[in-house]
Formats: sequence, structure tokens, C-alpha cells
Amino acid sequence: MNLFKLKKCINTLLMFALFAIAIMPGVGRTAGLLTPAGSSLPDLQIESHQVSVLLEDGYAITTVEQVFSNPHTQDLEAIYSFPLPEKAAVAEFTVWIDGKPVSGEVLPKQQAKQVYETEKAAGREAGLMEKDTFKTFDIKVSPVRASSDVKIRFAYIQPAHVDTGMGRYVYPLEEGGVDEQKLNFWTANELVQRNFSFNLKLKSDYPVDALRMPNQPQAQIVRNSAEEWQADLFSSNSQQMEEQSTTQLQQNQPAFTLDKDIVVYWRHQANLPGSVDLVTYKPQGSSKGTFMLTLTPGDDLQPIAEGSDWVFILDISGSMQGKYATLVDGVNRALGKMRGVDRFRIVLFNDSSRELTNGFVNATTENIQHYSQLLLQVHPASGTHLYAGLQKGLSGIDADRTSAIVLVTDGVANIGEVRQRKFIDLIKTRDIRLFTFIMGNSANRPMLKALTKASNGFAVNISSSDDIVGKLLEATSKVTHESLHGVKLSISGVKIADTSPKQLASLYRGQQMIVFGHYWGSGSADIKLSGKISGQDKAYATGIEFPQQSELNPEIERLWAYASIEDMMNQIQDFGEDADLKQAITDLSVEYGLVTDYTSMLVVRDEVFDALGIKRQNKKRLQAETEAKQNRAANPVVSNRVDTQQPMFQSSRASHDGGGSFGAGLLITLGLLVLISRQLKNRQIQENIKNWGRTNGSAPFEKR
Repeated sequence: MNLFKLKKCINTLLMFALFAIAIMPGVGRTAGLLTPAGSSLPDLQIESHQVSVLLEDGYAITTVEQVFSNPHTQDLEAIYSFPLPEKAAVAEFTVWIDGKPVSGEVLPKQQAKQVYETEKAAGREAGLMEKDTFKTFDIKVSPVRASSDVKIRFAYIQPAHVDTGMGRYVYPLEEGGVDEQKLNFWTANELVQRNFSFNLKLKSDYPVDALRMPNQPQAQIVRNSAEEWQADLFSSNSQQMEEQSTTQLQQNQPAFTLDKDIVVYWRHQANLPGSVDLVTYKPQGSSKGTFMLTLTPGDDLQPIAEGSDWVFILDISGSMQGKYATLVDGVNRALGKMRGVDRFRIVLFNDSSRELTNGFVNATTENIQHYSQLLLQVHPASGTHLYAGLQKGLSGIDADRTSAIVLVTDGVANIGEVRQRKFIDLIKTRDIRLFTFIMGNSANRPMLKALTKASNGFAVNISSSDDIVGKLLEATSKVTHESLHGVKLSISGVKIADTSPKQLASLYRGQQMIVFGHYWGSGSADIKLSGKISGQDKAYATGIEFPQQSELNPEIERLWAYASIEDMMNQIQDFGEDADLKQAITDLSVEYGLVTDYTSMLVVRDEVFDALGIKRQNKKRLQAETEAKQNRAANPVVSNRVDTQQPMFQSSRASHDGGGSFGAGLLITLGLLVLISRQLKNRQIQENIKNWGRTNGSAPFEKR
């Protein structure tokens, strides 16, 4: 790469570094036990909170066991709320009744609520898990008997993506504070009194050379082999609390506070081959199987170096209070890394929109200082008129220059136009990429990602517990490299149907493509992935085998159902609620045991299930999944790669260690440079870049 291209990549890299730092979410509402604000009812307590995560075969299973305590003299209802994990399909909700675990069944939402309220009024034990749109899961348990405890367990499944050789798992605890009505009505007790534990086991098909838990210095990380790792975090006050009086207990420090996301990164070894992986479930005697197909392309997307215009659309609604000063500082430093010939505009939005700049301005020192001062005079307030912000940002785009929009938001479109279809129609009026930084767990991820996808851009989720360098590397390599547009995937030779997602987005450097579907029969199949790179046709092909019988991964059925429901929910968001789609989502949810916008999971006594004629479909599914998980645990890691005989991709997959236009050492050191060089002069920065470029630095992970 010549010096000019290198400087261009560095400039873009630093811009994204600064924005990633700038938009870190502040503390909003967290997971915890809810109590009505101003209520005279006493607070319940979380005695223990134990999290177990199993990462294998391309998906993660998270199981949480909690004990709620009622130290008071009256029976109370426990309401526990936690952020909705991305693409999470709830598999289990269990309540211990008379010392025995009773698992829940999924019913239409109103029916489940009616049964729960009836049992609650009768004083009988019951539990209910509901989804609050894209924001939270809310769990209700009644009663928690006076001076007693109640134990619950819930579990969810989600795909475990790897991006540019880096895997990321988030256990979400921060809600983001964007639901003002909920904030005003409820207060949350997020303190774990006695025991907290987080245990993650990683079983990888491909060698992993490092695992990291940012911001968790007490975590213990163990490497059992290149394919098996374990991470543990533990805190306990049990023994100390048992020896203390009631007064002392009230003054005791909690074992843990559920107010920060827990993030785990793992990094694959460099120079692994591009690959096709297939996970299936087809029980004996079944004609239909379910599959999860994962394509990890080789790194043949070339770096690009073009001048560009940037439009920064910044959320200044009320929920940005506490974050805005940091955002302004990030804007100032990001613009300072642009070349003088590059141009920018700044658009602000809350309950309306306005442009801070008067059209595009060159990124000169004078302009940067001027507009940074203007930004400092802004005070976040009011609602979120996202449509107005985008509309303003899209105006004045110069068709003769490469342009991109950076949207930074932590909220929900709640003023003006809120229909997803209208947002997509708006973004399609311009040939422009939208890059969205989504802050917090309660932002409207479904709509923001649909909008970003429609522009052939990409979205980045940001947690305050994230490793900024890791997220920076993912975003940067996609901006600085070509992408595969107009992506199509065909499978022939075996009957395939019900695939999801229905529409495939552009494929950026380092991204995996994950497709779910059904297949009939077994045998050889031909796979072809095609698209365009810079207007030129590009295709990849291979042959794979679909098995006649496969019983190790029954969880794949829930993941397929959830992906299919996502497709249908996108249609509802685009075109409005449709009775047929609503019924289809409800039927799928009940069959596969999923909590959705239209269904909830109900726990009642076994005899009540029988009396109401509620079939125990989810109980049987849980038994099959538990047995399969035990069988997998008893055996070594099994490779799911299916294209070894006829590799689909000829080059190694993209990674942060030496992949692409320059090595990870330089990328990572530049990212760290952003964090530590605030007071350095430009000349010092340039000299350090040269020195680090020569030595190529070190990776951001330490092997433990």
C-alpha cells in the first residue's frame, strides 16, 4: 500500500475510533426487581444471580438462575425486568413450586396473562414472562411468600457471530433509559445480596488464541485447549451475611450490582481458511430437517482509498443527557483527523431537526473549532424525531462525491413519522451508505438495522462495557474495504425451503453470512454465493452433504423459528399489522416455545396445566435439548465444516492479525493512540504513527 492510501485508512480509522469512544452509553435503567415509584410496598431482594453460558456450534445458550427473597410479613409479587438480548429466543422459564421445578409453556399473550392473573388472585403459585416490544423481557412471579424465597430459571438461545476473526458475547444488564414512561412508573432494585456468578464455556470448531472480558479484572480465564476456553466471575457475601444481624445486613455491601453489561471477546487464530459450516437437526424418522448454514468468506475484498463527504446526524434528545459532552469531544477530535479537502456537515435532532453547518464545510482547523464551540452550546432535551434528522441529513448530498452518513442514537423514534416503511423509503431516495452506532440495549434495534440494511451500510451495537478497540476494528475494516453487493445464495440438489433471512444484505469484509432453513431427504447439494464487487460479477461455489439423521443440535429449530418470526415482524413494521402474519407468528411461537410480541410463557402448577388442557410441548422440547447438550458435553469438539473437499473460498478469512491492508499491531496501536494521546501535538502523533508502523505493535489481548 502506498503512503497516500495508508494515510487515508489511518484517517478513517481514527474517525471511527473517536466516534466509538464518544458514543459510549451513560447509565440508564438497569436490570432488576421493579417496584412502583412512590409505592408503600416493601422492596423484594435478589439473593443470588447465577449465569451460565455455553458457546458452541455457532450459537450461545444462556441460563440464569435467580433467588428472590421476601424478608417482610406479607406475600408479594416479584417483577423482574432485564434488557432484551439481540436475536435471543427464550427457551425456558421455570419456577420452583413446592421445591420442584415447573417449566413454562407458551400461549397467546392475552390468554397467558389472564391465566396468570386468575392464579395470582387465588393465591396460587404462578409465573409469567412477557416481551416489552424490542426493549425488555419482564418476568412476574406470584406470590413470593412472607419471610421466604422463590427460585426461578430462564434460558435463551442466540446465534454467536464471529466478525473479522473476533467473536463477541454480551450479557445485557443496561436497559439504556429510553422508555420514559417506564422510568417514571418503576424503580429498580438491581442489587444481588448474597451470591453472583458468571460462567462461560467456549467450545470452538476453530482454534482460539485469546479470550478477554473487558472491565472485569476479577475474571478468571482458563485455556483448556485451543478449542476450549472458560471464563469465570464470582462474588459472594453468603458466609459473612449469615453471621450478621438484620441491622448489619441492611448496611452490608451487595455481592454484585446488575448495572453493567458483561462482555466477552474471543479471537480466532490468524490465517484460518474461509469456510462453509453446517449445523443440522433431523431426528430419526423425520422427513424434514432444520439447518444453520454459516459462510465465512476469504479475505479478497480489496482496500479502497477515495475522498469522501461525511454527514453526522446526532441525537440530542433528553436521553442523551450525561453523554452529550463526551459526544461533542469525540466529534471535535474526529473532525480533527480529517484532511482539509474532506468535507462534513452536522445535523442535530430531538423533537425537530436543524443543521449546525450551512451545507458542507471543509475540515479546516478554523471550521472544526467553530462548530465544536457551537456544539458545546447545545443542551439535550425533548423527544426523538429521527425521521426529521435523517431527512435533513439526506438533503444537499453531492452526487459527484463519495458520501456517507454516520447516525448516532440511543433512542426510539417517538415524534413525527415513526413507520419503518417510511424510513426505508426515505433512505432509498439517495445512493448513500448509512453507518449507525446503536447505543444501549433499549434502542429500537429492529428498525435501525432494517434502515441501515436498506442503505447497504452496517450497524454497530455499542455497550459501555465493550472493548472499544475491538468494535473499532470491526467498523473500520468495513469502511476501508470493498464490499460484495447484491448478494444471492442458491442451494440445489436437495429440497430446501423456509429459508431466513429472506433478503440478504451486502457482505462486508470479515462478516459471516448465516442462513436458516428446512431441508428434506439427504445427500449432496451445490451452493453458490454471488454478487458484485465494484460493479464486477463475483461468484463462489462448493458442494456439501446434508445428513439423513442428525440429533445433536435440537436448539437449531428454535433459532430457525426466531429468524422466521423476525422476517415477519419486519414486514409488519414496514406495512402495518396483518391478521394473517400475526396468527402465523403466534402459531410458530407456540409450537417452538418462543416469547414474542404476541405470546408469553406461563408457569402454573402441573395440575392447572392439566385442568386447562395446555399441552406440555415446551417441556418435551426442553428435555430433548437438555439431553443433547449433555451428549455434546461428554464428547470432544466436532467440526461443522463441510467444504474441506471442495473449498468455497481460496483465501484465508479476514482477521485482525495481519489480515487486509495492514497488520493488527498497527491498527490496535492506533486505536490505543486515540485513548492516550489527547494532549499530544499533531507532530508527535505523526512521529508515533511512523514508529509504531515500523514495529507493527502488539495485539490487544493477553493470553491467560
